[in-house]
Amino acid sequence: MDSSKETQAISGNSGAKKIGAGILLSRLAGLLRESLLRSVLGLGPAADAFSASLRVPNILQNLLGEGSLSSSFIPVYSKLLSEGKEKEAGDAAGAVAGLLIAFTGALTLLGILIARPMAKILTPGFTSEKLDLTADLIKITTGGIGFLVLSAWCLGVLNSHRKFFLSYVAPVIWNAAQIVILFIAINKDWDPTKAAKAAAWGLLLGGIAQLLFQFSGVIKLRTKIRFSFSWKNPPVKEIIKRFNPTVLGKGVVQISAYFDLVLASLLATGAVAALMSAQVLYILPISLFAMSIAAAELPEMSRNTEKEYLNKRLGQGIKQTSFLMLLTSVIYISIGDQIIGVIFQWGSFDRDDTIVVAATLAAYSLGIPAIGISRLYQSVLYANGDTKTPALSATLRVTISFTMGLLLMFPMDRLFISNAALEKEPGSILNNWGPLSESVRSLPENPHLGAMGLALASAVAAWIEMLFLAKKT
Repeated sequence: MDSSKETQAISGNSGAKKIGAGILLSRLAGLLRESLLRSVLGLGPAADAFSASLRVPNILQNLLGEGSLSSSFIPVYSKLLSEGKEKEAGDAAGAVAGLLIAFTGALTLLGILIARPMAKILTPGFTSEKLDLTADLIKITTGGIGFLVLSAWCLGVLNSHRKFFLSYVAPVIWNAAQIVILFIAINKDWDPTKAAKAAAWGLLLGGIAQLLFQFSGVIKLRTKIRFSFSWKNPPVKEIIKRFNPTVLGKGVVQISAYFDLVLASLLATGAVAALMSAQVLYILPISLFAMSIAAAELPEMSRNTEKEYLNKRLGQGIKQTSFLMLLTSVIYISIGDQIIGVIFQWGSFDRDDTIVVAATLAAYSLGIPAIGISRLYQSVLYANGDTKTPALSATLRVTISFTMGLLLMFPMDRLFISNAALEKEPGSILNNWGPLSESVRSLPENPHLGAMGLALASAVAAWIEMLFLAKKT
């Protein structure tokens, strides 16, 4: 290995460790935030409304933010830096920031104006009272979209300059703002509705604080970034060219998140909150062991796209992540209820809620190894400028997940937990396909297992996507 490749290998390994450390801290803060949320809101109506309101900023952040921006912006920006074209790199970065500010600003305003119809589209199965609360919360959470997307731009710049830790530890600040609000809610004994609205304001303020923290890191780089709205120079055109199919792929994934929300809203009360709670732990190993390596590798792969070199880095990445992710899956399946109990089971969150969330997490866990390996395959494709194949694979995964989820969720929703025991609604599980009556679905007393059906479908779809990407890489 020559000296430049050796330097890239060292940078990739060091970067992965820094990203992993930052993600670990931010995920731990996220677990504390989620634990406090469950203590205050449990799996009741306010919990469902708050979880649903997060989907709007999450969808647009993932659509326009870190994933799409990293795969299109970082390869071009890193290439310019490696070629010594600092002025061109600065012009491209500044133009991308300007375009993002304009676009996300317009989307934020639109989201606030149409919060009520948006809530109706997202959660058609919610009762009118829960729908009203969801709309009120969307007006608040949508205000943070622009800040979160611009934070993703900061991440792209910092990662390209190999400043990894700062980017990934920044969400600790976002979580901290909500944690402070939730501690106040607990001490003041606020009702769930008031606490949910306060947490939404904490989310908005946290987004502002996170952006300021990351932008200070960009300023310290002393780059030649000049903000503009120019999109006609060649590097910006190339970024947009790569961005469009990436957004399409991310859009398909976000449609999947929307479908999950729509389907979960047709299930018994608590299904939306159960999905969100399980996802907090489900995402943790993927972020630590796969996304950290994939994010660190992308700038290095973009600097050297020789096939032999890329395949070698891919193989090393899979070896680093697969064992740990498989081990995590086994742990979640075998002792997930104990883990959920320690983190969430206090306040309004009882033992029955723990069992339901643990079952949902176990179902998700079956797909964790496949999701992680797929992230590494995608980095190779993005480094080569191929953003269409990941978009196609995402479409395949979403189609399978939606179809299977629709088939599994209603039968599973006829099962519920009462006094830590598995019970069944009257009638046959298989012959009575369809949603439960509203009178049954609206009762928060006994959490049902419908969310587990959606999680199982997601796991199966993840393995099919991984096999597809393996053949295309």
